[in-house]
Amino acid sequence: MTMQSLYQFLGTVVVLCPTLLFAVLALASLSSRSLSESLISRITQTLVSIGLAASCVILGAMLIHGERTVTMVPWTWVELSDAVAHPESPATAHHSTTGIPHGEHAEHASESDPLRHTHFHFEVKFVFDRLSVPFVLLSFLLCSTIGAFARSYMHREPGYRRFFVLFSIFLLGMIVSALAGSIETLFAGWELVGLSSALLVAFYQERMGPVRNSLRVWGVYRFADAAFLVAAITLHRLTGEGDFAGLMGSGDWPIGQASMTPLQALFVGSLLLVAAAGKSALIPFSGWLPRAMEGPTPSSAIFYGALSVHLGVYLLLRISPILELSWALSALVVVLGLLTASYAALAGSVQTDIKSSLSFASLTQVGLIVAEVGCGLRYVALVHLLGHACLRTLQLVRAPSLLLDYQRLENAVGGSRSVENDSNSATSPWRLMLYRFAYARGYLDPLLDRWVIAPFLAAFRQFDRWERRWTGFLEGRQPRTPSAAPDQGGDHA
Repeated sequence: MTMQSLYQFLGTVVVLCPTLLFAVLALASLSSRSLSESLISRITQTLVSIGLAASCVILGAMLIHGERTVTMVPWTWVELSDAVAHPESPATAHHSTTGIPHGEHAEHASESDPLRHTHFHFEVKFVFDRLSVPFVLLSFLLCSTIGAFARSYMHREPGYRRFFVLFSIFLLGMIVSALAGSIETLFAGWELVGLSSALLVAFYQERMGPVRNSLRVWGVYRFADAAFLVAAITLHRLTGEGDFAGLMGSGDWPIGQASMTPLQALFVGSLLLVAAAGKSALIPFSGWLPRAMEGPTPSSAIFYGALSVHLGVYLLLRISPILELSWALSALVVVLGLLTASYAALAGSVQTDIKSSLSFASLTQVGLIVAEVGCGLRYVALVHLLGHACLRTLQLVRAPSLLLDYQRLENAVGGSRSVENDSNSATSPWRLMLYRFAYARGYLDPLLDRWVIAPFLAAFRQFDRWERRWTGFLEGRQPRTPSAAPDQGGDHA
């Protein structure tokens, strides 16, 4: 077996493990014979461990043989060849047989074929490199830890099976996003992570609060995903492809150089920055992060302390060569990161519950990591991301028992810790203003409600009215007007 065959086999195992986990749990949930809690846990731990082992072998083989990048292209979804436009061009003949130019062929194609950008293709492509492999290892490692923790934490919970189905969707989305070699593949994983995130926030669906906060998260995600889609379409328009290898021009991560003009980089990078801000809760989208803690503690730990909240940072790291082409874009990333870190540190200092405090503490570090990416410190940002994810997972997993420990400590010392309060001291107006700003979480929630969530709901309610009128017209009857109850329920949801 050649090394390339070994890489292909191990890479397939890495992607197949979360896919198989989701398929098994989803089909079992749809069937009449449900799996037991212990069996679900064993299946989860087994497949996650196999994926982790395969990732470790790939990392070891790449280090031993000095490989910087290993590429897998399982299949090409759509391929629009330019052979009709240039049937006599040798570069065109190469395009029609292989799909994309590589190496010397790519250079020959770029020089001899002036209409190279008329060739479009959408590939399912996975890349193992110095950025994706550590993130894959982190995803498998932390998901294995949280899976073992959730087995006891979610024991006898009515939604135990539903939790692990959503957990498997999240793991699949993280692996696909981390290994994505094209912007289409990354968007597919991005959507799986967002879907599982919103559904787990509303896990306790019998209460109105989680459902309302889930709708908030989903609305922000939709706004960010719209920016992501526009950026993907723009990349195809500019380069004819969505491959990150073609986008970076020459060189592997992190030494690649993007093949576009500074103005193009500013436009595309700004759109992707909006997408990253929505996914990682950067300003002005920070208001939804503490509200997302309505979900179970295992999902809070793995989503908003470790992996999902860092996915926007991962996107910025992946497109970091674009940031180098525009100093204005790099400065915007740095300013956004520092503003987010300052805001989170201020808001977190006045929180009264532990999960909200940890969410703002996590956001503070995410803001600093974003600033490091904007400064071009890619390896520093990657190491910071890995360390922070592990630390925050441990803290959030420990959070449920922390209050119990404090109660035991107070019982041991015979009373609560006294807090000195000098009621005669004057309070500075600036200090009072900052306290109100922090306590209201920067007033970002009302801004999101008015400018993001409300337009989103209004648009889809209008779509619902148009659909009712159209179906009524086709059926030859008067269109049904939605009653007040569903609208009111939608407002509360």
